[in-house]
Amino acid sequence: MKRFYGGLLVASMCMFLTVYRYVDLKPPVEKPYIAASVVTPNTTLPLEWLRITLPDFMNEARNTQEAISGDDIAIVSGLFAVQNVSKEEREPLLTWNRLESLVDNAQSLANGVDAIKEAGIVWESLVSAVEAKKLADANENRTREGKEVLCPQFLSKMNATEDDGSSLKLKIPCGLTQGSSVTVIGIPDGLVGSFRIDLTGQPLPGEPEPPIIVHYNVRLLGDKSTEDPVIVQNSWTASRDWGVEERCPNLDPDLNKKVDDLDQCDKVVGREINRTSSTSLQSNTSKGMIPVASEASKHERYFPFKQGFLSVATLRVGTEGMQMTVDGKHITSFAFRDTLEPWLVSEVRISGDLKLLSILASGLPTSEESDHVVDLEALKAPPLSPLRPLDLVIGVFSTANNFKRRMAVRRTWMQYDDVRSGRVAVRFFVGLHKSPIVNQELWNEARTYGDVQLMPFVDYYSLISWKTLAICIFGTEVDSAKFIMKTDDDAFVRVDEVLLSLSMINNTRGLIYGLINSDSQPIRNPESKWYISYEEWPEEKYPPWAHGPGYIVSRDIAESVGKLFKEGNLKMFKLEDVAMGIWISDLKKHGLEPHYENDGRIISDGCKDGYVVAHYQSPAEMTCLWRKYQETKRSICCRGW
Repeated sequence: MKRFYGGLLVASMCMFLTVYRYVDLKPPVEKPYIAASVVTPNTTLPLEWLRITLPDFMNEARNTQEAISGDDIAIVSGLFAVQNVSKEEREPLLTWNRLESLVDNAQSLANGVDAIKEAGIVWESLVSAVEAKKLADANENRTREGKEVLCPQFLSKMNATEDDGSSLKLKIPCGLTQGSSVTVIGIPDGLVGSFRIDLTGQPLPGEPEPPIIVHYNVRLLGDKSTEDPVIVQNSWTASRDWGVEERCPNLDPDLNKKVDDLDQCDKVVGREINRTSSTSLQSNTSKGMIPVASEASKHERYFPFKQGFLSVATLRVGTEGMQMTVDGKHITSFAFRDTLEPWLVSEVRISGDLKLLSILASGLPTSEESDHVVDLEALKAPPLSPLRPLDLVIGVFSTANNFKRRMAVRRTWMQYDDVRSGRVAVRFFVGLHKSPIVNQELWNEARTYGDVQLMPFVDYYSLISWKTLAICIFGTEVDSAKFIMKTDDDAFVRVDEVLLSLSMINNTRGLIYGLINSDSQPIRNPESKWYISYEEWPEEKYPPWAHGPGYIVSRDIAESVGKLFKEGNLKMFKLEDVAMGIWISDLKKHGLEPHYENDGRIISDGCKDGYVVAHYQSPAEMTCLWRKYQETKRSICCRGW
C-alpha cells in the first residue's frame, strides 16, 4: 500500500513540475496544482500520508538558480508532506514544517543542498521502517525480549585476517562519537610491511566507493618523498578526491600543528635514538656456566611500527579529530575535515602487509532500551501547555548518535525543579543521520522521551546555524518563552543560576546574554575547521557575538530572526554563534537596540569552579557535576577525570 502512495506522490510531483515549467502544455488535471489528495487512513501505519501539499519552492518562480534540481524534487517533496500521526509521534516534528523554506535557499551554506536531498532519502527509509515494525508487531504480537542490539557498545574480531590474508572490514553500525576507539593488533609482515587503515562513511547513491573519513597509510620503506618510514594521513571523497596529505614525520617540522592540544606528529617520530641491546655470553666458573650480559649501543630512527614485531595501535575520537597511539604512546593526530565527522563512520577497512590478530571497537554510541530504564517517567519531558507560559526554552545541539550525551543531560541538569515543573523547556535539536539504524533508534528515543526535535536535513557542521534558527522558531512559534537559550549536549547548565541572572538583569528586550566576544576576526587559514573565506565574510572583524556553549536571547530577538527567515532576508553563516551576532547586528537597521550582557562564568573551554555553564563535559563528568551540585548547591568542578 505504501509503495502505491509513494508512486502516486512521485508521479503527481513530476506531472506538476512538467506543467509548471512548460506552460504551453495542456494541464493533465483541471487545477494547475494538487491542493489535497485524501487517502483512506490505515491506523496500523503511524506515518501514512493523508494528503500532499506542495513545498513553496515548487509554487514560486525564481530568477536565480534552483536550490534543488528538478531531478531531485521527488526525493525532497516527501520531507514536508502533511502527516497524520499520533501525539507522541507529532512531538519530534513540531519545528519540521516550519523549516520548509530552507529548501529555497539551501545553497546559501556549504553542503545545504546535499543535506536536504540526503534527508529526503533517509526520511523515506525511516518512514518505511517505522511502518514495517508497526505492522510486524501488530501481526506477530512480538515482544522486545531477545531484541537484537542495533547499536552495540563493543565490537571485536579475533584472528581477524580475512580469507585472502590481506584485508578486513568491520562494520560500525551507528558511527563513532567522542571517546570511541578502534584498536588494531597485528604484525607488519610481507615483502614491505606496509598497510593502511581506513575509516569509511556511508556509501552515497551513485558513487562506487564510500567517502574515506580518516585514512592512515603506514609505509615502512618510505615513498617517493622519503626513504624513511612514514605515516600518511588523509581523507577522500568522490567530489573532492584526496585532500592535502599530512605526514608523520613531516617533511617540514614547522608545519606540525595541534589537534586537541596534541601534536599532529609526535616529535620523537623519525628522530635518532640510542637503543641498548643485550646479548648473552657464557662464562666458565667452578660452579658451571653463568650468563653474562653484554650491552651494545645502536643508533636508529624511532618509528612506532616495525616489520615482524607486534604492534597495538589505537585510534581514539577526540573533540577536534582522531588520535593514534601505538603501544600506549601518542603518535599522530588528524583533524576531522568538513563533512567528514566521526558520527558518519560506518566501517573500518584494513589492508596490506599486516598479519591482523584482532580488532576491537569500544565506547561506541548505543541507545538505552526504555524497557530497562527504571526511572523512565522521571526522564520524560513535561508536555508543553498553552496555559503554562515558559520563562526559558533551552535548545541543545546534538547529533543523532550522541545517545549517551542526551541521557546524561536527562539524568542531570534536566532534573532541576524548574525543568520538571515546566517553567523551563529543554529540547534536543538533532539532524537526521545517513545510517538507517541510527535514525530508527533516534525515532524511538524521540517518541519515548518527548524532548527531541528532528531537523529535516542530514547533520553537517556547516549547517548548525539552521539549528539556531529552529531553536528561535520553537521558542516563539511552537511555544512562547520570555528567553531562548542555545547550548550543546556536552555542556552542563546551572539552570537555577541562569534564571537568577536573567531576573537580576531584568531586561526582556534586545538582550543577548553570555560570554561576549567583541573583538574577534575571521580565521583565514583553509586548514582550520573554522575557516571563513572573504566571500563568506569580507570584513576584517565580526560584530559582537556570544560563545556557543551557552548564550541567551530575549524573545523579541528570536521573533525577529524568524521573521527575517520567512522574508528570505536572513543571512546564513556557518558559525552559528557568530551568525547570531551577525543577525543581531543586522536587526539594528530595523530599530533593535541590543543590550550585550557578558558573563565570565560561562566557561567555553572546560570547567572552572563557580561556572554557570561548563563545556566539554563527558557523560561521566556530567554525572559528577550533578552529584556535587546536589551535595553542595555550588558549582564545583570534577577533578581528575
